[in-house]
Amino acid sequence: MNNSPLSKTNYIIIGISVLIIIVGFALMGGSSTEIEFNPDVFSFRRITLAPIVCMIGFIGMIVGIMIHRKR
Repeated sequence: MNNSPLSKTNYIIIGISVLIIIVGFALMGGSSTEIEFNPDVFSFRRITLAPIVCMIGFIGMIVGIMIHRKR
């Protein structure tokens, strides 16, 4: 008898969500330069795309935890 509150599907969704969050944080990162002002900090990838990808990952994490298994 399996008494785990989460099923295999939950763990798969959570794992995919963690990978999406890692990709989002990797998109936020960039090269470090010695220049005082780097205009690349304000690029579309860092300001818009990366937070959207992270938010999708966090929503997927909530779904992975909250979804019920079929009995």
